This record gives sequence, C-alpha cells and structure tokens, in this order.
Amino acid sequence: MDEPRFIQPEWPAPENVRAATSTRIGGASRPPFDTFNLGARAGDDALSVKENRRRLREALSLPEEPRWLAQVHGTRVVAAGTVQRDESRADAAVTDRPGVVCAVLTADCLPVLLCDRKGRRIGIAHAGWRGLSGGIIEQTIKATGVAPGELLAWLGPAIGPDVYEVGADVLDACRASDPGCERCFRPGRSERWYADIYALARRRLEAAGVHAVYGGGLCTHTDAERFYSYRRDGRTGRMATLIWRTR
Repeated sequence: MDEPRFIQPEWPAPENVRAATSTRIGGASRPPFDTFNLGARAGDDALSVKENRRRLREALSLPEEPRWLAQVHGTRVVAAGTVQRDESRADAAVTDRPGVVCAVLTADCLPVLLCDRKGRRIGIAHAGWRGLSGGIIEQTIKATGVAPGELLAWLGPAIGPDVYEVGADVLDACRASDPGCERCFRPGRSERWYADIYALARRRLEAAGVHAVYGGGLCTHTDAERFYSYRRDGRTGRMATLIWRTR
C-alpha cells in the first residue's frame, strides 16, 4: 500500500507554522476517486473518505481533525475554531489558536495560504475565478487582522494557464473588480480565453499589500498522476491544503 504523499510549501514561514497539500496518492478510495480523496461531497464511499482522513491525520501528525468547510465558491471567511464537521458554508478560514487546523479542498481551484511573519495568525482560502473576482483573497487578508505587509502567501496546485480555458464572462467578471487583469488572459478558441489563475491571485495579493508571495506553477490538470482535476475528469476526488500552528 502506498503511503500518502504531500506537497510541502517552499516559503519562509515561521518554524511554528506547518502546512501541506495532499496528492491523490496513498489512500483507500476506488476509481474514479483513486485513491486519496478527502472530499466528503464528491460522491465517494463515505467509509473510504473516513479512512483517508484518518491517514491524513496520521501522516501529518495533525493535532486535531481539520476544520473542513462546506465550500460554495463564495467570499465568506470564518474563524476556523468555530467550524464543526463540514457545517460552515465558507471558502476561507483564519485563526490565531495553536492546534486548530485550517483546510480547503480543491481539484483545480487555487488554495492560498497566509501567515504573518511572527507565526501568530494564519489563514487559508479556496480561490476559483468566482472567489477571486468576488474578493476572497482580500477578505481573507482582512480577516487575519494583520497588516498586509507582514503577511506571507503561498499558492498551491491549481489548473495551469495553458489549459484553463474560460468564456468571456470570466474575463468580464475579473476585469470588473480588477481593471488591468487582461494581461492574465490570452486568446483561446472560438472567442474563449486561457486564464492564468496564479497571475490573477498574485495581482490581488500585490494590490492588497502582500508582497511576499511564493508557490504557483503546479498544474492539477496536466499532472494526472499526482492531482485530481475536475476539468479533466469530471467525477473525481479532492486534494486538501492545510495550515496550522504548533504553538
């Protein structure tokens, strides 16, 4: 049996801040969720998801069960310590409490991690194009209560700019809240566009005052061995990105 495998963020976070993104390797789920699906709403067998979440806690030595969100592609941010059992309809969470594990699930959307340079406040956001255009990054930054210049950000695996084809409605929605973002799009087929979700997120972070931004560049769509992709497969599993404080 394969052991769960993870992506470790390469960013200068304080020693007491831990983070990881899961891959699809090392779980108990059967096709099309093979094998390490952590999403309870993807259509997978509930017992398989429960076992995968147990393996997640064990492999990362997590201090508690992650505070899973009921993600809705919105802009609501919650205090992670108040979240109970997938019940909070939100797409981002923050905390200043050690031992509270913030988490989002993705299969093409962008997971964004935040922490302050002293390791006192952490946050996480699930950012698809709707969330980005609606301001999920800005809302999460605000919810940390930290001056943006004191924050570090890391961008996890998401669908890459060579395959993320969208309609003009996506370009219009992003342009409405971020004039000048056209440079993050290039023409596709039949009046469609290829969007660079990493570049869109970096613009938002930079405009908000977060200048220390790391990560980006791992494409969920093209790396089928490691990552789930909703665009590629339709019925599929979810990876988890997590962040927590040890003290």
